[in-house]
This record gives sequence, C-alpha cells and structure tokens, in this order.
Amino acid sequence: MRRDVVRGAIRGTVVVVLAAAVLTGCGEEKEPAASASPSSPAKPSSASGGGAAAAKAGGAVGSAGSACVLPATFDLAAKWKPKAVAAEAGDSPLAGLTKQGPLTLACEIDAKPAGNIGFLRAWTAPATSGTPRAALESFVGADKTARKPAYAEIKAGSLPAAEIVYETYSKVMDTVKQEHALAVVTPRGTLVLHLGGMDTEEHQEMLPAYELAKSSLKVTR
Repeated sequence: MRRDVVRGAIRGTVVVVLAAAVLTGCGEEKEPAASASPSSPAKPSSASGGGAAAAKAGGAVGSAGSACVLPATFDLAAKWKPKAVAAEAGDSPLAGLTKQGPLTLACEIDAKPAGNIGFLRAWTAPATSGTPRAALESFVGADKTARKPAYAEIKAGSLPAAEIVYETYSKVMDTVKQEHALAVVTPRGTLVLHLGGMDTEEHQEMLPAYELAKSSLKVTR
C-alpha cells in the first residue's frame, strides 16, 4: 500500500486521539525525565526526502505584510503555508497549546499542502537579552514529554543561535519521535523555530524545510 494512502487512513485517527488528549490535559508524564544537560552533541540535521522541493523557496515570513510578523524573517519551502496564531485566553482549555515556557505560539507553517503531516512553528517572547541556549532550554524544559536533549551552538543565517535535537514520548500513542528546535535572540525579541511531525519518519522528510528556514534567518527590519 502506498504511504500516502496510509497517511490518509491514519490522519483521522491521529486527530481524534490528539483531541482527546487536549480535553484531558496538555501535559503528559515524562518517560524518562529530560536532562538539562546534553548527553551528546547535536548532530547536524540531515536533509532527507523532499530536499528538491524545499530548495525552491515559497516566499518568506516574518516581516511586516507577511502572514506572520516575527522578530526574524526566514524563507519558506515551496507549498508550505504560514498562518498567524492568535493567543488563547488564559481560561480557554486550549490556552496551554499556545504557551510553552516563556514563549507564545505566533505562527504555524503547515506542511500538508507539500505532502507531509506536520508544522514548522514559530514561538516568540519579548526578551531582547539573554542567550539563545537559555531561551531554548526554557522552551524544551517546559515540555514534560521531552527527553534525550542534545544541544549545539550554531549560526542560523547570520545570527548566533542554539539548536537542539531531542525526542518526545507520547503516552497516548505510546510512541517516541524526533524533534528539532532552534532559538535566536534579536533586538526585536526572541524566536524559537520548532519542527515536530506525526512521527520520526515524517519529521525527517520535513527537515529540508527546517534547514531552509534556519539558513535564511535574518533580523526583521
């Protein structure tokens, strides 16, 4: 059976299960607990399937007039669709989905039009000081499902940045999947870019879009 058919068959199940998880609480028990220090250096992201499509930038996001106004701008992979995210009220059952540590979800870039199930998400905070590593530790440390963090100091475009490769464990699905995130601190605020995905295979197929965003980061003018 073709993989795209399998994706279609399980997509509805995933949505239903995740919706149930939201209603019972956003936090999940860690298995095991994440360490604040990396056990090994982060490996460079490998651009697997979809590299040719990602190389054809589908515009940019971050500047005034784009779909999402962010502290830094970056290029989008072809067919990936950005959408600004409005913060949920504090008493909303979905409020926890738009906050992680000190950061607020500002933009979701949907991979479905490009053939994958997942998002590149941009999280922001007003802080203009501090280190990218500290911002990233605050972000990942707020995820109760995170484990095996591996950090690296990198350059994202022309900006000093920190990057992490880690795993998350879903108690609902009883699965482990890989995730990537990076942080930059700019005069316009702090930005964390996070790439998740339905599973590790899906995540790795979307890495070229993440790499494109990372390599093109610039402070918003």
